[in-house]
Amino acid sequence: MQAIQPISCHYRDYKGLKEQVLDLIEAIRTYLYPEIYGSCNALCELDYRKEKTYYTCRALLHRVIQREEDIEKISQALLEALPEIKRQLDTDIDAAFAGDPAAQSREEIILAYPSFEAVSIYRPAHALYKLHVPILPRMMTEYAHRTTGIDIHPGATIGDHFFIDHGTGVVIGETATLGHHVKIYQGVTIGAKSFQEAEDGSLVKGMKRHPDIGNHVVIYAGTTILGGETQIGDHCVIGGNVWLTHSIKAGETVVAAHEKIEQIKIK
Repeated sequence: MQAIQPISCHYRDYKGLKEQVLDLIEAIRTYLYPEIYGSCNALCELDYRKEKTYYTCRALLHRVIQREEDIEKISQALLEALPEIKRQLDTDIDAAFAGDPAAQSREEIILAYPSFEAVSIYRPAHALYKLHVPILPRMMTEYAHRTTGIDIHPGATIGDHFFIDHGTGVVIGETATLGHHVKIYQGVTIGAKSFQEAEDGSLVKGMKRHPDIGNHVVIYAGTTILGGETQIGDHCVIGGNVWLTHSIKAGETVVAAHEKIEQIKIK
């Protein structure tokens, strides 16, 4: 696909755009979980839900994209991505149910958990981000940020079985990557250590700035992990209130109180 041409805000107003973004979020989640979201009941026809999502997406894209061919391609691509998004979200539900002894049911996780609220918006926003859609993916995840306190940039890459316990104050930056079976607690920041500047003093955009987190990693509350060169290996445990700007090898535990690294066995 050619580079998307966003509409200039100099000649197009954006009144009502936030409300339309909420309409798209609602349409997508109703498509994915009709027994939970929207006015559609569990027996609502799939074709109806698909059509509603398609036309809601098209109407929204017309607000920020110029070329009709781009709007059509993106709308179709989003529909094609929804089954995979549903599969991933189902693994996120499983991770929450398995990882929280207080969870009574999967329905409770969908309806009540801020982690699922944020991630169920992040995953379709990430699909639109990868399609180079301007403005809208960030508006979607910022809505989730406002309602849950969880700030996930739509550019971040997050694997299956992802769970944020409690959630408030979590930040995951644009170029971060998280593997499968990652569990993090409230107040965790996966952020940038510093920003490269151009000759004119402006910040260089598009650079790798955020850490890579491996598979089967647990990060406890209040921890900050920074830097585009920082890598946390598979099966690591990062204790609470840790400040990390260097990489950790697979299978290690980092304890905050003494900055002690202990080797653990990988099962």
